[in-house]
Amino acid sequence: MQRAALAGSHLAAVNPADKPWTAHDTQVLVVAAIGIAMVVLLIVVAKFHAFLALTIGALFVGIASGIALDKITLSFETGVGGVLGYVGVLIALGAMLGKLLADSGGADRVVDTLLRGKPASLPWKMALIASIIGIPMFFEIGLVLLIPIVMLAVHRVKGPAMRLGIPALAGLSVLHGFIPPHPGPLAAIGILHANVGITLALGLLVAIPAVIVAGPLFGRLAARWVPIGAAGAALAVTGGSTADGKPGRAQDSDATRTPSFALTLVTLLSPLVLMLVKAAADIWLPAGSGIRAFLDFVGDPVFALLFAVLLAMVTFGTSVGFGASTLSTKIGQSLLPIVGVIFIVGAGGGFKQMLVDGGTGTAIAKIAIATNVSVLVLSWIVAALIRLATGSATVATVTAAGIVAPLAAGLSPAHLALLVLAIGAGSLIFSHVNDAGFWLVKEYFGLTVGQTLKTWSVMETIISVVGLAVVLLLSVLL
Repeated sequence: MQRAALAGSHLAAVNPADKPWTAHDTQVLVVAAIGIAMVVLLIVVAKFHAFLALTIGALFVGIASGIALDKITLSFETGVGGVLGYVGVLIALGAMLGKLLADSGGADRVVDTLLRGKPASLPWKMALIASIIGIPMFFEIGLVLLIPIVMLAVHRVKGPAMRLGIPALAGLSVLHGFIPPHPGPLAAIGILHANVGITLALGLLVAIPAVIVAGPLFGRLAARWVPIGAAGAALAVTGGSTADGKPGRAQDSDATRTPSFALTLVTLLSPLVLMLVKAAADIWLPAGSGIRAFLDFVGDPVFALLFAVLLAMVTFGTSVGFGASTLSTKIGQSLLPIVGVIFIVGAGGGFKQMLVDGGTGTAIAKIAIATNVSVLVLSWIVAALIRLATGSATVATVTAAGIVAPLAAGLSPAHLALLVLAIGAGSLIFSHVNDAGFWLVKEYFGLTVGQTLKTWSVMETIISVVGLAVVLLLSVLL
């Protein structure tokens, strides 16, 4: 209770609209800038792990902002616990679902089914495949799964790699920035107290045009800018094809069968359907309704993802030949790669809480009110600046959400969801050399740094700008 009170005391006590600018406001903005710069330098120059860099930066911000020394670590712990208490479980469940999808051959089944047809439709299908596979998976894992498929398709059509690679990358990246249950959107939802179902529904509306413009459409231009073929990409590194030209398989050797396309789709889409049903219930059913209470329960992300994992243990588990001990081992293995991600997200939450308790959010709120800048535009700018500085979309999302949290008071559920999506759009802008994703794309596709900037980095910026444009349009209509 004491920690919860600390987390909410600042927002309850201070109304940015009715207090004048003070020297402390200037101080905390300078401190925030120095703190973010410190995190960047520790990660990029000193090669510190992001968890340590964020923790050190958070403690500096707390001390320099004037928070009482005996409250600093409590504030940091509150931020870490507040984010991980909501997001950590969901990241773990998503990792379990992704592991079972890959090892059962379900991902291969989706790809093989959707790659049939005319070559002209392949860019659009690659975007669709990436979007489906990317639902339960982190960007890096989805990228490793998709690269062999992209290269196989490039060999089939004898065309430039970017023509199909950019749509696949766009599909993965958009999911990462806009759609729960990915860590960034979920963290922002928790910090801003937004509705998951409404955010998911509006996120899909934002994601579709962003994928279309940044994927198949920009892919044509990117292919002319960087006209490399499959031979120029790191096909051997990814294990993209076998000697007979067939795609490399992700399916585990313990599997005796492959799940059907229909069962794979039902399993992957089940949590999204449950969360969308919850969103519809929140809009159309009365608050005291027993049916709404039930739908709110089954549509909560924890239950929805748990249901999907339990279903996957059958559709991607026992039905393909995995025994109970094999399933248990795979579930355990799925958690090992996400430990670092979870702690980085938690440290980002602690950094965020230090900014909030120190007064940075209030100072930014005063600036926004004085300049009459749209809260959506301001949120996008803040997230974009942190993304450019740190290279992490998740860190940018968590930190920006904490900074603009005071501006969220009084917003409707729909506009709270749009605020989450505006932050998500800003967090994706212009990935460059301080982003691990930049180097993954460069190496897997065999690009130079300049070619990666002209393709991947520009694609990310298109997603960011299109995402903001659609968010602003929806804010006018809702």
